[in-house]
Amino acid sequence: MRKSDKKRSSSLLRAPVRVPLKWLAATVALAVVATTGPATADGQGHEPGVEPTPERAPTSEVSWLSFPGGVFAVDPLGHTVRYRACDGDTGRVADPGMRVAAGVASGAVVVGGTAYRYRVPLVGRAEGTLEVIQRHRSPTTLTGVVVTSPQPPTDPIAGARLFPLSGQLARVVADATLNPAGVTVRDLSGRYGDQQIAVNGSLRPKAASVIKLWILVELLRRVDCGQSALDDGVLVTPEDVVGGTGQLQFETFPQVVTLRRLAQYLIKYSDNVAANVLITYLGGFAPVNALIDSMNQRSTILARRMLDSAAAQRGEENYTSPDDVVSLLGAVWDGEILTPASRDLMIGFMREQTLNTKIPAALPPGVPVAHKTGDLPDASHDVGYYLIPGTETAVAFLTAGPMATGDETVRRMARTVYDFLVTPGEGAIEE
Repeated sequence: MRKSDKKRSSSLLRAPVRVPLKWLAATVALAVVATTGPATADGQGHEPGVEPTPERAPTSEVSWLSFPGGVFAVDPLGHTVRYRACDGDTGRVADPGMRVAAGVASGAVVVGGTAYRYRVPLVGRAEGTLEVIQRHRSPTTLTGVVVTSPQPPTDPIAGARLFPLSGQLARVVADATLNPAGVTVRDLSGRYGDQQIAVNGSLRPKAASVIKLWILVELLRRVDCGQSALDDGVLVTPEDVVGGTGQLQFETFPQVVTLRRLAQYLIKYSDNVAANVLITYLGGFAPVNALIDSMNQRSTILARRMLDSAAAQRGEENYTSPDDVVSLLGAVWDGEILTPASRDLMIGFMREQTLNTKIPAALPPGVPVAHKTGDLPDASHDVGYYLIPGTETAVAFLTAGPMATGDETVRRMARTVYDFLVTPGEGAIEE
């Protein structure tokens, strides 16, 4: 669903709107329209159930190059790069000689006898190049789109029509006194110029089952690389069985379960057994965290298995943010991290979601959505895609605090976005 035919110009430099928590007041709508740069919610680290966001480069200063079968990530402030593709992973590599000029990072590193010479713009939707040079082989030149978080709009004028939604969502967040909340919304249809908006988009609550999206993407990436096949079987033993959400826990083990069924159940039923088995199959936490790092999603981490209370008591926890979730969803939608076939399979699994008490419950019956929930006693989330024809949108609604009131906050945010998209005179366009 990459929109390569859309015009690209210097207007791409315009950043999406952010609304800091301290601005939540009666004049928020006017403040939103006047804001042109990203901002971060204040005081997140002091809220119960919310971790401070790790130090990170500004979103406009890190980027990754998407090319068939892989990514090349650039952090010009840290002077590091990372190549991760079907043929290998360099890990984070220092490049002290990196040159940053005119909004472009360029340089070269040598890892394991292979040289990587790159020229990567720091503005999303631009085109970058990577030359891979190995001994006794002809150099390979890889060209692809540059991805940033957030991606700049393709049409700032159309994108401006989405700005009033920030004010509406800010009021919902302000009303949620028991639940620190964050929301990020990205237009995927082009109707609003692919604009992204956020209120507390860097809020960092426990990820709960939303982290399963990254597990699925890493699995499907390997399928795309030919390293795994969905019909491959994995032995599941009684020791793998845990409680919580899911269906596998009610089956008889040991038995061999296909990767396809594990992947489907991971999302459709938010299956905790499937999640833990897939973590083991993939090689532990490191490969999933490598995926996260390669996309510069610095607020997200997989640090424990599902239902591992001992790990949680040790302080080992999974975290994410609305901005990181939409960064992943946008990359999947645009075909920047998965092939079209794997992208469609993932969205298909999300459309089969059986836990429908949040986004779907807030919308009129029959509105097409593909989503993934996350629930803990102190977290309530729902993220995914509104698939309204012509107004496709990626959304991430995350909350900390009591789950029951968090559920209601998620529903209010979900309905606010829907009403804006379909109400003439608000965000919708009458044609």
